[in-house]
Parts: sequence; C-alpha cells; structure tokens
Amino acid sequence: MNDQLKRRRFLQSSAGLFAGLPYLAAGRVLGANQRLNVGVIGVGGRGAGDLAGVASENIVALCDVNRNTLDAAAAKFPRARRYSDYRDCLEQQNLDAVVVATPDHHHAPATMRALKRGLHVYCEKPLTHTVQEARAIANATREAGVATQMGTQNHEHPGYLRLVELLQSGAIGSVHEVHVITDRPGNFWKQGLERPTDELPIPAHLAWDHWLGPAARRSYHPAYVPFKWRGWWDFGCGAIGDMAIHLMDPAFWALELGGPVKVTSQGPPQHSQSGPTSMVTRFQFGQRGKLPPVDVVWYEGVAKPRAEIAVELPMNGSLFLGSQGRIAIQHGGFPTLLPKEKFVDYKAPDPYLPESPGHHRQWIEACKTGSRTGSNFQYAGPFTEVVLLGNVAYRVGETIAYDPHKSEVTNLPKANALLTKSYRTGWEL
Repeated sequence: MNDQLKRRRFLQSSAGLFAGLPYLAAGRVLGANQRLNVGVIGVGGRGAGDLAGVASENIVALCDVNRNTLDAAAAKFPRARRYSDYRDCLEQQNLDAVVVATPDHHHAPATMRALKRGLHVYCEKPLTHTVQEARAIANATREAGVATQMGTQNHEHPGYLRLVELLQSGAIGSVHEVHVITDRPGNFWKQGLERPTDELPIPAHLAWDHWLGPAARRSYHPAYVPFKWRGWWDFGCGAIGDMAIHLMDPAFWALELGGPVKVTSQGPPQHSQSGPTSMVTRFQFGQRGKLPPVDVVWYEGVAKPRAEIAVELPMNGSLFLGSQGRIAIQHGGFPTLLPKEKFVDYKAPDPYLPESPGHHRQWIEACKTGSRTGSNFQYAGPFTEVVLLGNVAYRVGETIAYDPHKSEVTNLPKANALLTKSYRTGWEL
C-alpha cells in the first residue's frame, strides 16, 4: 500500500477529526501546558480509573450517587465541588470538560447536556443506551465542535494498530467473515433474570432516584446496583454492549463497516426485563466501495462457534477469515497470521498508524490543541449503532434490515420501537 493510500485510509478511519483552535465554553483558550477544569461524573468502578486518567488536570467537580464513593474521591481532590445529580454538576460555570462514567442509561442524557454547553466530553462505552441516542450524540458532536472520546481504552493499543495495518494492507486478502467471542456475562453479572418483586430499604448512602435518572421508577434492589445493572434492559446493554464495543472495534475500523446491514440474533427464550445468558449474532454487511461483503459473527456467554473456528478463535478475541489466510487476536494482545507455516517469511507493512499517547492523554491534548482522537463520537456513534442492533434483533426474534441513511429498520416496523426509549420527565436528551 503506497503512502498516499495509507494516509487516506487512516483519515477515513478516524472520521470526525477535530481541527483548529480549541474553544472552551468557559471562555478559556488553553495552551498545551495549561490545565483543564474537569468534572467527573461517576467516580467509582470504571469511573475511578477514568478519574485517575485525567488527574493531571484541575479536577473541579465530582459527581456520584454513592456518597461513600464520592467522599473517597473527594479526599483525593478536596477542592472539587461535590454532587449527586449530574444535571446540577453540569451547571458549574468553570467547567471546560467532563468525563461520563455512569451506567449505560445515563450516558446520552449526561453527554448531550455537556455537548449543548460546549464542553469537551469523554464518555465510557457503550457511547449510548439506544441506537437513536448514538445518532443524536454524533450529530450533536458535529455541531458542538468539541473534543470527544469514547472509553474504548484499547482502541489504539499497539496490537490493534498492527492488526488494522495488516487488514488494510491485504495481508490475508479479502476478508469475508469475522468471528468475535466473549465469555461475558458469566460470573461478572447475571442475565436471563426476572425483575425482583420484593421491596427493600434504600441504603442511606445511595441517592436512588438520581441513580434511576431517565429510567422509570422502581423500588431499590441490590440486583441492580452496584454494577449488576448491566444485564437489565432498562439500565444496560448486556454483554454485547459491554464487550463488542471493545472486540469489534478493529473490524469496524479496518473493514470500514457501515451501510445497510442485516442482523440476526439467537439465544435462549427472552426475558422482558433482562438480557440473555448467551447469544449468537450475525451482522451481514454488503459491498462497501471496493470492499467485499462480510459477515461478522458475535458469540457471548456460553455460545460457541463451530469446531474449526473455535480451535483458532481466542476467548475475548477475534478471528478474521480472508481469501489468503486468517488472523487471530486476543483483546489486549497482538495479531497472529494463520496458518503459521504460510506466513513464516511474511514481512508486515511498516507501521503507519500513529501511536497513541494514551487514551485519556490523547483526549486531554485534543481538548487543548484541537488534535485528533481515535474514538471520537463521530466514529463511536455509528459503531455503537451497529453493535446495539444485535440486542434489537434478539428482542424482536427476527432478522432485521437496518438502513443507517433512514435510521430505521426497513423490513420489520415493530423493531423501530426498540431503537429508542422513553425518558422520565426532567431527564430527556
């Protein structure tokens, strides 16, 4: 692949680049060595890691519904103002940027409020809770002109960069099928559950109504919080929303996945409230420019591929099938060309994708200088749309045909109701 084509493919793959002098809503134009005023929404669990990732900046606001978690974070950043409701937090006038590390159902409401204020935003994955929200956030980002990053911390891991280069340079020819697997939910959280009916007292440290946020009111129960929320449709996106956003990322990037797609999901009998214990989802993409049609097959929980795929597919990883070979990679690892004997003398392309300074650092630099971010919302929005279609197909129990230009399922009108959701008054986008 010549240098000009490499550069073009890289720029296309990094859609929505943000260039020019940074504008910050508080009116401050920063140099690269100045510090941002950052608010962090959700400071426990994954949020604690995000807080550590931006700790080089001025942490001026901390928000969490768990008072114990909030107090622990505030002990490290005593000058930050504290909140249990991010709607109040986002009104703080000296903010330049925010990190959103909440359960999935809060991602879009919090992010949209920040974008409307002109704040730079780092939001954990999945970017949104619904397909419609992903489109809305991508559109709002385009209008806001701020620096954004979805929390796919391995998006530009060196192993993924080398994988994308191998795929784009044609190391295994034309890719016609990709298999992606995770063992979640497993022991991380439970799915396939019925909604609990017993009413328990709300813990004194928990702002339960703020935790519910846009979701309909229900009684507190430890089946939801902490972290177990991911398996419930009202709060999370299940295993596919958790791990496919990581594991399908290099396929989406390198194979330029997009355009009309057919999606079929199969699993155990449905529960109206909770995701399945296992699921197999097939995404069928058509011709994309010069790239041939490709199927991406997702396995979660106890679901497994056929034997000849299983033997080469690493757990929590991907296997790419091409016309001239295969590539296997585990999340956080490096690609292996298969069969190994065929590629003994193969020379990989010289690296041409830029190394990341770190996922949080890349976003911080973009906030200050207008430099690029790899998982910006104009990339992450369309990617999230595709991934969440897997849940839609499972919940309707039929193959769906999705047209991203129309933002609708064209063959099964009833499925469109699952592209969006209702919001409790005061928590709308």
